Amino acid sequence: MIELSLHILDIAQNSIRAKASIVEISVNENPDANKYEISISDDGQGMDEKILKQVENPFFTSRKTRKVGLGIPLFKQNAEQSGGSFNITSNKGKGTKIQAIFGYSHVDRPILGDIAGTLLILLSNENKTEIIYKHQTAEGEYIFNSKEVKEILGDTPVSTPEIRTYLLEMIRENLEQIKISE
Repeated sequence: MIELSLHILDIAQNSIRAKASIVEISVNENPDANKYEISISDDGQGMDEKILKQVENPFFTSRKTRKVGLGIPLFKQNAEQSGGSFNITSNKGKGTKIQAIFGYSHVDRPILGDIAGTLLILLSNENKTEIIYKHQTAEGEYIFNSKEVKEILGDTPVSTPEIRTYLLEMIRENLEQIKISE
């Protein structure tokens, strides 16, 4: 995957399939420490020890619709290629946490990409999973909470074109204010 937002989308969708009620996504940019950190945690079904040991293998997937699972192995590879690290922890019945650290200024660090579009896709999930996105830079922090958005919208669906356009613009403007890197 050439964009980090696509990795985030893939892993957050795994969390939603694992029946998470909350998925927390955090991006922390720290150019002074040469770190670009992404963490994704959920309170879903989690994985047992056996599955956790296999999850980084591209030829393993727990899904029945395909024979390979490239999302996590590619995310790990991208982090490590940029001089960073990757860690995944999970407890059966309690959830999963993935942390990927990239070299901030490394030439092999993928760009973030369309994180606003990713958040809108995740916001439309059928399980009503709450999505919390935090993005921190030296210029400030932006927090997007789907629960707050849905409370404001009431019965108006997120899929309404005007709402989607407004949310995309709102997210993008907030991220511009804290000067996220690409």
